[in-house]
Order: sequence, then structure tokens, then C-alpha cells
Amino acid sequence: MAYQLPPLPYDYAALEPFIDAETMHLHHDKHHQAYVNNVNAALASHPDLAAKSVDDLLRDLNAVPEDIRTTVRNNGGGHSNHSAFWLLMGKPGSPGIGGEPSGAIAKQISADFGDFEAFKKTFNETTAKQFGSGWGWLVFTGGKLKVITTANQDSPLSHGLYPVLGNDVWEHAYYLKYQNRRPDYLAAWWNVVNWAEANKRFEKAKA
Repeated sequence: MAYQLPPLPYDYAALEPFIDAETMHLHHDKHHQAYVNNVNAALASHPDLAAKSVDDLLRDLNAVPEDIRTTVRNNGGGHSNHSAFWLLMGKPGSPGIGGEPSGAIAKQISADFGDFEAFKKTFNETTAKQFGSGWGWLVFTGGKLKVITTANQDSPLSHGLYPVLGNDVWEHAYYLKYQNRRPDYLAAWWNVVNWAEANKRFEKAKA
């Protein structure tokens, strides 16, 4: 069955004033939809692969035929990354959205980074330095949380890592509101982080 664009779990304007409604319309309806369309087209003649989840394909890209591997890596990665990204955000001010985390992830952040502010600084500085398009991620590896970046739409799944938290730093994610001020966007994004979802993903990463 062909992959489908997941609906946003909130209204397009729900993340205002930190992420504007126009960006959300373009980002979700145009950019994410294009990734879905492109990966579906690549898999159309490979029903055995199309029957797998996109995450399973990304975990074993070497099993994808070479003639479509790059398309699946780029567009399947875009589909997977964005599907997580929408869920990892929510309406600012709602319970579990923005502010400091709670639960198991909060304890692990304190253990691995010292405190939440130190973690935010590491995440923002690392992600701001990602050259060109890409993502900043929080992953759990070797019993510790670690901040990494990936280029373009590369997924941590392809490196054997499960993304606990991720932020999109392609220009289409922020340029309408923040222009070239990526650090401002990164700083504002913490107001919409869905810590309940991050905690769920952290539990899965540890499993």
C-alpha cells in the first residue's frame, strides 16, 4: 500500500507565534507531500518493498535496489523525518508542550548534559552549525543521550539510531518568518516541543 501524508495533529496556526501558519501549510502540504509522492513513485514497481514501513526501508538501505536507493534515502527519509517532526511539536502553553521536560527524559538529560539549559545550548549550537540543509537530532546510544546532525533528509535510522527528538533546519522550515536567522528559529522552537512524545520515543529508543 502506498504511503500517505499524515494529517497534522493540530491546526496550521497552532504553533504561532513561534512557527507561522503559512510555513506550516507549505511545509506539510507541499514539501512533505512531495516526499511521499516521490518515494511512492520509486517503489511502484517494487511491491515487496512498498509493503514495508518506510522506517524499515531506511534501517536497511543496502537492501533497496541501487537504481532507487538514493530516491528512497532522500524521499523516504523526508517522509519519516517529517512524520516524527509534526508529532514532536504542539500548541505552546498546552500541558507537556514547551518549557522544561519532565519524566525519564528529563532525568537522562540532566545525567548526560548537566542540566536542561546546557542541553539546549549544545543542541542549538550543534544544529546551527549544520552546513546547508539538514536536521538536528537527540538520539540514545551507548546508554547516553547524544546530539547529532544529519545532512539533507538522511535519517538516524540508517545509522542504527532511533531519533528521540529532532528539529528540521532546512530553510523551508523557517525562512518565511526567520529569514537567515537559524539560531533565532532554534531558540524559538523549544516553546513548541512536545515532551510527552519525546518521552514515548525515549522509551522506544531504550528498548
